[in-house]
Amino acid sequence: MLLLSVAAACSQVVLAIQPPHGLETSTGDESVVLHWDRDLDAKLAGYRVYRATTNDGPFTLQTPSLLKLPGYSDLNPVNGRTNFYRVTAVSTSGDESEPSATVAAVAKPFASDEEFLDYIQRVHFGYFWYGANPANGLVPDRSTSTSPCSIAAVGFGLSAICIAAEHGWITRTQAIARVRTTLNTFLNGPQGPQSSGTIGYNGWFYHFLDMKTALRYTAFDTEVSSIDTALLLAGMLHARQYFNRNDPDEAELRAAADAIFNRVDWQWMARGTDVLSMGWKPGTGFLSSNWVGYNEAMVLYLLALGATSNALPASAWQRWTKGYTWTTNYGQAYVPFPPLFGHQYSHCWIDFRHMADAYMNARDSTYFENSRRATLAQRAYCIANPLRRTGYSSNVWGLTACDGPNGYAARGAPPAQNDDGTIAPTAVGGSTVFTPEYSIPTLRYFYDRFRQNIWTPFGFRDAFNLGAKWWGPDTLGIDQGPIVLMIENYRSGGVWRMFMRNEEVRRGLDRAGFVPLTFMTPNLRPVSGQDAFELSWDAFPSRAYQVEYSPDLTLWLGSPTGRIVAPGSMANWTDIGPPATCALPSTVAKRFYRVFQYGLP
Repeated sequence: MLLLSVAAACSQVVLAIQPPHGLETSTGDESVVLHWDRDLDAKLAGYRVYRATTNDGPFTLQTPSLLKLPGYSDLNPVNGRTNFYRVTAVSTSGDESEPSATVAAVAKPFASDEEFLDYIQRVHFGYFWYGANPANGLVPDRSTSTSPCSIAAVGFGLSAICIAAEHGWITRTQAIARVRTTLNTFLNGPQGPQSSGTIGYNGWFYHFLDMKTALRYTAFDTEVSSIDTALLLAGMLHARQYFNRNDPDEAELRAAADAIFNRVDWQWMARGTDVLSMGWKPGTGFLSSNWVGYNEAMVLYLLALGATSNALPASAWQRWTKGYTWTTNYGQAYVPFPPLFGHQYSHCWIDFRHMADAYMNARDSTYFENSRRATLAQRAYCIANPLRRTGYSSNVWGLTACDGPNGYAARGAPPAQNDDGTIAPTAVGGSTVFTPEYSIPTLRYFYDRFRQNIWTPFGFRDAFNLGAKWWGPDTLGIDQGPIVLMIENYRSGGVWRMFMRNEEVRRGLDRAGFVPLTFMTPNLRPVSGQDAFELSWDAFPSRAYQVEYSPDLTLWLGSPTGRIVAPGSMANWTDIGPPATCALPSTVAKRFYRVFQYGLP
């Protein structure tokens, strides 16, 4: 009896690996993307994907090599034809699971820009949902099975989850559970000065964390990072505003975000001054470099100024702006920073369209306009192509920090900075809200022309170089995040609308000296004999104005024609459809207009 019992017990230990579950599909023009729930089973070696033309098969293997992450992009479906997919899991011993449930999908052409953008957003969101560790909410820095967590990617991911819940890609219940898990990881992780075994110090967090333990990633000499903590906090503050219902789980989520934000010691990172260090390391202390403008750190300073406790003095903003230079490149006057990410990250959350600080008011501009001009200047640089890089054109542009044929570099222009011909789709997608008239066609060109090389189950690859015939192997969290968030701000303004409700953000802007711009009272009349409307308003001679239009009084888009400089005491602008607006007036059900003035009244 004893021997039989032992044999029976042993037979129960050897269990077949479980099949994948939660299989979902997203479909686009000649592509189908599959995602499924991540399995943390230590025995899992990878996945195999099978496809058939009928529900009963036969199913043929689509992935000769095991997939390490829970996603697959089929780049060869025929539009309009139904394909059936199922996925198996493979153990480290080579055993293959039973197949998952079978799902059907039909690739189809995009009927509109909206369909295209929705597909782009949804697939890129998959990086943060299916690529994350569901046990602690950590998001990998890049799409490799050995990648550490990037806390900035977690911040982008928290906002992406809010967007996904709003669109119905996941349920609100699912979103709450994942965000709570993530916040509790950062709330309860040990803090201290030790070189290992902690998640951060003095309320700040390490740039890279171990994906499993949520502690400092010791394979790198990673720092407690001020900017990456700020991007993480931005995602948390967005989630705090989005999950605003009178519900115990949502209340717990908000309380966790409050506790995490309020324990950050901003003055410690400034070392008693009004300038923030880029970070701190155990053993060696603060990094020698400080955050001085202009770059991606506006959000860092504005949170530090608006904090409830240990806030920086108001002089910190003046110290920040002392680093600015005002220059003109390719006909655009602005504060430059060659890699485009520096013009995008803070804008993912902060709506700078209708306010300005003393520096921008003195130049009749805003930080939003500054980023638009930086994007226009870079596109013009790529069209001019002074270094004769292969492929650059009106639809092949986008320079920012990314991988390349010879490694990572902070690429940018103008002026040219490490420009070796490497293009990053995130540079284009992250500027969608600034230059939709150029960014959307360029993203579509990337998708149509280079899809076979750069489209993945988690969106566009980090970068490509046509001259070197090099296609980046990875997708990155800090690439995919700005694409999801900035397309959302273009489509709905949803991230901005929620984030700007945060009291800390409003207080930080106020202490930095931001003031609202003045809206005018325009007159509107139809243009006789034309499909057009003319807007006119009382103006100050030589002052600059901007027209915005809206289909619903909620989403407002700036006219791509840009600033209007008043020639006298009256100014006018005519909606003739493109390029003034996205479509002829007669083709839309309704359209509203408004005008604001740059600079102080």
